[in-house]
Amino acid sequence: MANESTSSTLSELYTEIVAEALFVASEKSLMRGLVKNYAISGGGKAVEVPVYAKVSAAAVSEASDLSNTAINPTSVTITAAEHGIMTTLTDLGRNASPRNVAADIGRLFGESIARKIDTDLIAEWGNSGSTRGAFTATITPSILFMAAADLRKEAVDISGCSTVLHPNIAYDIKSSLTNTFANPNGVVGNEALRAGFIGSLAGIPIYESGNISYTDNSGDYRGAVFHKDAFALAMMQDLKIETQRDASLRADEIVATAVYGVGTLQSSSSIEVRGDSTIE
Repeated sequence: MANESTSSTLSELYTEIVAEALFVASEKSLMRGLVKNYAISGGGKAVEVPVYAKVSAAAVSEASDLSNTAINPTSVTITAAEHGIMTTLTDLGRNASPRNVAADIGRLFGESIARKIDTDLIAEWGNSGSTRGAFTATITPSILFMAAADLRKEAVDISGCSTVLHPNIAYDIKSSLTNTFANPNGVVGNEALRAGFIGSLAGIPIYESGNISYTDNSGDYRGAVFHKDAFALAMMQDLKIETQRDASLRADEIVATAVYGVGTLQSSSSIEVRGDSTIE
């Protein structure tokens, strides 16, 4: 017999899937780089993160003993779970396609896993310590300045903070900064007109993510202004691709999985911002 499909003859296919998927997952996941990352190793499927409360120093008189300050951290346990996607690639479908089917599947799987990580982390915004704005009103730059003030009030280090908004909400911020895209208001307005992005407000960089879904009504989106330590991603197994041959079907099952968990570490280090998009 000739032309058998073996692990040797399909090795190039498998290699292309893994390489493409890992690259896309790294490029497409926004939230992963904005939160605390932990690796789960050494057995078990959970990581326990100690969280220390702020302590205060006090004045002390000369020749007087200092009083003890009890250090009693709380902890947050993040448990990993499996997330995955599977497809079946038939021999005929692979061989008849003029495209690189392996690369296409890799791109789809990589983007899917990346999007899942982002949406799971975005869901944690609901645990934020407080909110600014409303789902019934258009968001304005003042809302973001209020959120930044709220974080500064909690003595949060602004240099470690980020703002993430849905593109349609970011549009309203840009519209306000540029006087409805006509006369830019200062340097930030000029940049919004010239490059299409805001850059930063109140000393906090602003990012846009289409992975934010609307809440109850179309056009109502939540965003967040948060410190890196507010939320966490605990990774037990990064993106992995496996294949299994189904001889009777003349096809290969291709499975992509990742094992991770997300959690809120410090709710007071995040402010949820709400807005109703004017273009929906």
